[in-house]
Amino acid sequence: MPTIDSTVEKYQRCIELCNSYMKACEECVNSCLKEPDVAARIKCVQMLRDCADICSLASQFMARNSAFAKQICSLCADICEACARECEMFKDAHCQQCADICRRCAQECRYMANM
Repeated sequence: MPTIDSTVEKYQRCIELCNSYMKACEECVNSCLKEPDVAARIKCVQMLRDCADICSLASQFMARNSAFAKQICSLCADICEACARECEMFKDAHCQQCADICRRCAQECRYMANM
């Protein structure tokens, strides 16, 4: 019978990346809320919050080796891609960096979902 460590090991890289991306999205939210055009960023802030939440959820599902981890990872990839598109509309450094981070998360989650 496999141990917990061995069953979750296949997810470890994606778990760590999702946790890192969740943090990056939260930091981008904080930065966006300080921008002078904050009213124009409402959709972006909402998308960032969704992205942070789904990254956290994906990490949790993978950590417990849930039967639904792959589906959550697929959804996470979709939300991260949408978040990247939203962030890249703003030209400040934190949104551009976040867009790049979201695209990497989407790629990793898509890979995990198709394993």
